[in-house]
Amino acid sequence: MSTHKIALVTGGSRGLGRNMAINLAKKGIDVIITYHSNKSAADDVVSEIKKTGRSAYALQLDTSNMKSFDSFFKELSSYLKSETGQDKFDFLINNAGTGIYTPFIETSEEQFDEMVNIHFKGVYFLTQKALAYLNDGSRIINISSGLARFTFPNSSAYASAKGAIDVFTRYLAKELAHRKITANVVAPGAVATDFGGGENKTNEQKRKVVTSVTALGRVGEPEDIGGIVAFLCTEDARWINGQRIEASGGIML
Repeated sequence: MSTHKIALVTGGSRGLGRNMAINLAKKGIDVIITYHSNKSAADDVVSEIKKTGRSAYALQLDTSNMKSFDSFFKELSSYLKSETGQDKFDFLINNAGTGIYTPFIETSEEQFDEMVNIHFKGVYFLTQKALAYLNDGSRIINISSGLARFTFPNSSAYASAKGAIDVFTRYLAKELAHRKITANVVAPGAVATDFGGGENKTNEQKRKVVTSVTALGRVGEPEDIGGIVAFLCTEDARWINGQRIEASGGIML
């Protein structure tokens, strides 16, 4: 029976989510990750976490499909009950997402809806459903983007949805305070992952631009982000609430 704190990381099978999950485990936290379609990548993360001595579990979830949330939490609840004897967890990290790089003038309604459903509406209603399963004194960490503060062309739909997350998080911090639940945003800058077609990993022209406008002079790596999320789930971070923490190496200062 686990008596450890438990974190749920959406989109935890690769990239930033994978790094967050592994860093949470290093802090002694048990982890549940969700994956969209890549089960084998999720299984890899689970086995890597188990090597650290923490328990881990992967569940399939499409965070843009609100209709699937009830059955998802049913599945989560039965896993938690079998593992811990109760159906509660402690940390919700809303990380899952995809990106599109399309000029505003060419962005279709379908693309817009996809960005809003994944990055805002899905997060909004998944968090609402999660409240019944979160312990009092829990932490909610939403993942936004540096693009909600500065602008690189061709990200208007994605960045606008992330801007909504920044505002939403402050409302969570205020409205859930009676349960001593904190809510904060971590906003990565450009990070070299497969996100959005791997632009920040493979597009040399973009990497040069990012490097030239970043104080620390390089593109971010997943390892730059995961530890910050893990820190926000520790006792040391208990007084941080309603904040947006940008982790971008000092881009566009």
